[in-house]
Amino acid sequence: MSLYTTPKIAGLALLLALASCGGGPKGGAAAGMPDPNAPMPVTDTVVGLSSATFSDQFPGSVTAFQQVNLTPQVTGYVTGIHFKDGQRVTKGQLLYTIDDQVYSANLSNANANIAVQQASVDKAQKDYDRYHMLDKEDAIAKQQVDYADAALEAAKKQLAAAKANANSISGNVRFTKIYAPFSGTLGISQVRVGMAVFAGQSVLNTISTNNPIAVDFNVDQININRFLALQQSQAKVFQIQLSGDSTYSAKGSVALIDRAADMQTGTVKVRLSFPNDHDRLKPGMNATVLVDDHKDALLIPTKAILAQLGEFYVYVIGDSSKVTQKKLKLGNTSGIYTAVESGLNAGDKIVVDGTQNLHEGSKVINQKDMMAAQQAAGAQQAGGKK
Repeated sequence: MSLYTTPKIAGLALLLALASCGGGPKGGAAAGMPDPNAPMPVTDTVVGLSSATFSDQFPGSVTAFQQVNLTPQVTGYVTGIHFKDGQRVTKGQLLYTIDDQVYSANLSNANANIAVQQASVDKAQKDYDRYHMLDKEDAIAKQQVDYADAALEAAKKQLAAAKANANSISGNVRFTKIYAPFSGTLGISQVRVGMAVFAGQSVLNTISTNNPIAVDFNVDQININRFLALQQSQAKVFQIQLSGDSTYSAKGSVALIDRAADMQTGTVKVRLSFPNDHDRLKPGMNATVLVDDHKDALLIPTKAILAQLGEFYVYVIGDSSKVTQKKLKLGNTSGIYTAVESGLNAGDKIVVDGTQNLHEGSKVINQKDMMAAQQAAGAQQAGGKK
């Protein structure tokens, strides 16, 4: 990934002078003592643009696209379990049965009541027809006709109530059989045959879809346009790491983005879709979402970066080989190299090694150039002695 060259500092004559051990009375430090004004040896590099691939990382969790807790709609004892724990089932498949004796008996009574009420309606209808015929002949008191009308109306309403009651009880009978609401995978049954369950309270089991499967994670709202573009393109650029740093083999794409941002965190939930042919991904698992990002960036060695109170800096070598501290805004990192979003320009020369002894305005010299100057000075002295 490294695209950097270590530049040579021009002016070998100056370097030879700086590296010289001798000196007259006006020449810096006394003989045998280090010169406090001597430049600090460092390694440096020139900042340049480079094509880099980084993976943004987000904490995520595996979840099912569909997941439902199965609860009974009637109270009773479990009389049958018609599957094996962890089994894949299809929509409409019978899963549980609950004792229906009481509900069936109540339904029989309700049907019998319907018959009774139907008989009352039939009788009231006959009275109604007979009295209205006599009324046409003016052979009956008007009050009797009114009584017949009211009796027929009341009988019809009682019949309707009896039918509604029977329908309700019939629903209870149907609810004693619990079917799969969709095709998916069942968990471990929470009840066994003979256990009492209560309407709307007891959880019998959980069913969820498993292929494809979803992974949810949150992104900052300022980056939402990036993920909207990925949703439209359906690009499969997402990977996930599971526990133990194992990377899931298949790649995923954006399935949906939540309708609103979280008011407290300012983040938006993104849901990815991954194939799950071998059931390796289970709802509830933790995962790290990796998003590949390819772009040209200013890259610098990570070890050149200094951290102070949550801010980041580098030493930039300027005129006269003096350093200036520059504040940076950092981007992604690969560990060895880090992208710089602002604070540096292509062509800037920065200190990589030797920063611990520097401060604003320190004078520096490249270590290789210093060694070359010292070797040249040594060779020159040796030649003079001859």
